[in-house]
Amino acid sequence: MYTLLRDILFNFDAEDAHHLSMSALHYAFKIDLIKKTLVKSFNCNDATLLKTVFDLPFKNPVGLGAGFDKNARYINELESFGFGFVEIGTVTPKPQAGNSRPRLFRLPKDKALVNRMGFNNDGSKAIAARLRGRKRNIIIGGNIGKNKATDNNDAWKDYETCYNELFDCVDYFVINVSSPNTPGLRELQEKNSLQRIFANLQNINAGKINPKPLLLKIAPDLTVGQLDDIIELASEVQLSGLVATNTTISREGLQTDAKTIESIGAGGLSGEPVKEKSTKIVQYIHQQTNGTIPIIASGGIFTGRDAIDKFKAGASLVQVWTGFVYEGPGMIQNICKHLVQQSSK
Repeated sequence: MYTLLRDILFNFDAEDAHHLSMSALHYAFKIDLIKKTLVKSFNCNDATLLKTVFDLPFKNPVGLGAGFDKNARYINELESFGFGFVEIGTVTPKPQAGNSRPRLFRLPKDKALVNRMGFNNDGSKAIAARLRGRKRNIIIGGNIGKNKATDNNDAWKDYETCYNELFDCVDYFVINVSSPNTPGLRELQEKNSLQRIFANLQNINAGKINPKPLLLKIAPDLTVGQLDDIIELASEVQLSGLVATNTTISREGLQTDAKTIESIGAGGLSGEPVKEKSTKIVQYIHQQTNGTIPIIASGGIFTGRDAIDKFKAGASLVQVWTGFVYEGPGMIQNICKHLVQQSSK
């Protein structure tokens, strides 16, 4: 059923198809029978899936990565598909339109996507107001970034603004300095820049009655030396965890023809081609830290076996995005059922 729907949607521009399908779901969800049917059809409720990470209770360890529901418009609908958590954003202090379209591209031969969205979002105030108007039935992560116009020297101020606006609306924060689609953003992955951002946030966080977990999202293109710096930093500033990984700027080993790749141009590549690289980074961090830093693994997860590979590498939780586009809403249930089966062996 979803394969047919996907084939139809793949005839449209990728971004238009996304908005069309989510808008249709939003209006269909207003019909109580459809809502109940979705919940019954796609959820996998099993006690073995329950997991506590960052002192937060996850009903299952399979989440939706940032970028799918940037503006927190579809939390209830996405929850009905059985996700254990949803990460909204990337959110910036001021609203911004992002990069010019087209900016989202499919590579079906590679089960991949290329995006150069550019942190398009409604801004932290509007998104916070939207989140405050709903019941919190699922763990929500807030992925935050800086505005394109903000100089890197002042980036820490943007992260502080987003933190303050969203503090009472989300359960954990992910500091995104690894998107390749905001000029100069990845320069903030250098240790000195990260120290400034996190030292400031942890100082504010420490003054809260219930401080929120602070995580860092990293790129799959980091060198071993850069990874070692981040591991050292994680200990110094007491990071709650890491998200590994974001999209890659590499185009190595793709099945899609070179002419098509060239015509698409710049952007972050996600999906199947990132899987191995992401898993290796998860494994490296886990080994170097002796498992003391929780990791949310993201990159190339399509099946239960893919999720198991991430957990074996050292992940505490997993996130999907591109796989959700290609596999459809039954994907989360399939992964969860596989995890339950494996736990019983």
